[in-house]
Amino acid sequence: MKKNLNVIQIKGIRGLIILGMVLCCLTAGFIVFPGWLAMHIWNFVAGYSDFVPVIGIIQGVLLWGIIIASYFTFKKDRIVVCVKSPKGLNEEELKAVFADLKKHNAEDKIVKAMLKAREAELKIQEIEQHKSENSDSRSDEINSNQN
Repeated sequence: MKKNLNVIQIKGIRGLIILGMVLCCLTAGFIVFPGWLAMHIWNFVAGYSDFVPVIGIIQGVLLWGIIIASYFTFKKDRIVVCVKSPKGLNEEELKAVFADLKKHNAEDKIVKAMLKAREAELKIQEIEQHKSENSDSRSDEINSNQN
């Protein structure tokens, strides 16, 4: 389990605006600007030939996408993407996680609510196990009485 997990919290309109600006900057820096460069390089080369048409910014971005896709397709180191469902934590690991939460963040309201919900879940599981054990023992008694 990762100990130093960083959580990014977006609070209010200001956080959404900052998130939008970050996404716009990343899009401009990694998609639009290289596409713009690809467009200008293509158009420069096209100036020396009568058979090659000039392209616009959208076609430049598409050309950049083709270049990147080709790079990842033909490079020697393969990219492997595995899609599988993550394994859940067993009861011992969950108890350790909640004990650690209780120790470090006892005054946090959200953590208190999580701990109360977990305790209620454990009580419900105990009650269900107790009921199933009682019903099993009753059915055993009924079966023994019928014989």
